[in-house]
Amino acid sequence: MTHYIYLVRHGEHQDAEHGVDDGPLSPRGQRQAELIADRLSGLPLDGVWHSPLLRATETAKAVAARLPSVVPEPSALLFDCVPTGPTDDTPAAYEPFFGSVTEAEIEAGRAQMEDAVGEFLMRKTGDVHDVLITHNFVIAWFVREVLGAPEWRWMTLNQAHCGLTVIMQRQGRPWTLLAHNDLGHLPMELRTGLPDIIPV
Repeated sequence: MTHYIYLVRHGEHQDAEHGVDDGPLSPRGQRQAELIADRLSGLPLDGVWHSPLLRATETAKAVAARLPSVVPEPSALLFDCVPTGPTDDTPAAYEPFFGSVTEAEIEAGRAQMEDAVGEFLMRKTGDVHDVLITHNFVIAWFVREVLGAPEWRWMTLNQAHCGLTVIMQRQGRPWTLLAHNDLGHLPMELRTGLPDIIPV
């Protein structure tokens, strides 16, 4: 009796380098999406949810093209957001990030992630395999939640485009982080989206 959630960041999108918040997948992003679909193809998936933003929607479509038995569903709980504002223990180095974020955006992000945790980390009966295709900050918040880390620690967790993070819960036990930002399915030239690329 185990509930698995596979957290996938969307593929690279075409307008990412031009200051546009959303856009269709780039050719590289399309290939990333195809490879994460191949990675997930051996799993008995029960559900696939995705952010309604275009880059996540197109990633979900690529997954569905490889897995015809899966019908992805959009969820507003998976929108890109800023989960919290600065806290008393947030290191000063992170303060400039919040200069362009409004109080309303922070309040909306906090409410969204509270609802998302309540919705997706709810224990289900039997063995369950769910996929959530979403955004960097959202995945970081889920990981922080599972680890019970201080609120600001989501800012230190980064996921590559179509990186795979896996959390699980066995009956009667807390949620556990199984894998974070696994890039084994992506060749080096497709490993994009991280602030610092570490040579392997």
